[in-house]
Amino acid sequence: MSVHQGQTTNRMQKDYRPQTIDSALLDDLSQLVRLAIREDLDRTADLTTLALVPQGGMGSAIIQSRVAGVAAGIDLIEAILQELDAKITWTQHIGDGEVFESKQALATLSGETRDLLTCERTILNFLGRLCGIATLTSRYVAKVAGTKARVYDTRKTTPGWRRLEKYAVRCGGGRNHRLGLYDGILIKDNHLACRAAKDGELLDPGTAVQTARTFLASGAFRFEHVPMIEIEIDRVSQLESALSASPDIVLLDNMSSELLKQCVELRDKKAPMVELEASGGVNLDTIHNIALSGVDRISVGALTHSAINLDLGLDWIV
Repeated sequence: MSVHQGQTTNRMQKDYRPQTIDSALLDDLSQLVRLAIREDLDRTADLTTLALVPQGGMGSAIIQSRVAGVAAGIDLIEAILQELDAKITWTQHIGDGEVFESKQALATLSGETRDLLTCERTILNFLGRLCGIATLTSRYVAKVAGTKARVYDTRKTTPGWRRLEKYAVRCGGGRNHRLGLYDGILIKDNHLACRAAKDGELLDPGTAVQTARTFLASGAFRFEHVPMIEIEIDRVSQLESALSASPDIVLLDNMSSELLKQCVELRDKKAPMVELEASGGVNLDTIHNIALSGVDRISVGALTHSAINLDLGLDWIV
């Protein structure tokens, strides 16, 4: 019996770190909110609100979805309001990762009318972006239901937004690939090509993995957790060499479903503990067949680079 037909392995024991609401994410959020304030107010004020809305008035409004989706960023509203330094309190109606329907209230904001109007677009921009990523991710995850494949994000994120966007992927049921270049070794074709261009030596995949492992063991850097080693290949003929060095993951780049099945069969025979990750050409139409090939992981850049902001609104409570 092949591994992807039911053989037990320990492949699930290792993975990249998941992005949670941690101090690093909150620091990124703080800086992004400050930039958003500068974009909207420059160093002046909300001229329309000052002209039309009397000082001291109080009011309430609900953040409401215009379409169905998956929540992400609702748990960050408090941190956003603190950075906005607005006189606003809020009531949470749904948590991150929960599914909501069209016209459903996600949160209620109450406070000074001027503050509510001035902060409206900034809050909605953050929540719309994160809910959009979570919602799109949930659609990809649904496509692989019933298979062993897990859906992962990539580093194709909006500069400055990576932690937030990867957190939103998790809210949608996806998994996080490495957070950055510091968070793991991923040997790609360009790493091997630039070395060959320099000294004429093109490393085979197995030697490249061993070279990376020697570097990690050298003590040149100290790690809280030893980074995983992943290597990219784009031909089935490279797989046996890669498997011989027992990397944590082999990334199968731009391969057809048939080639992916061949790789799974070879992996099951030669190195069943090594995970296989499919990447390239992945969309909502192709991901199910990719998952049926028996790969363990499917990385999808579209989760973050192609997500559309979810349509949310701030509706005044009269």
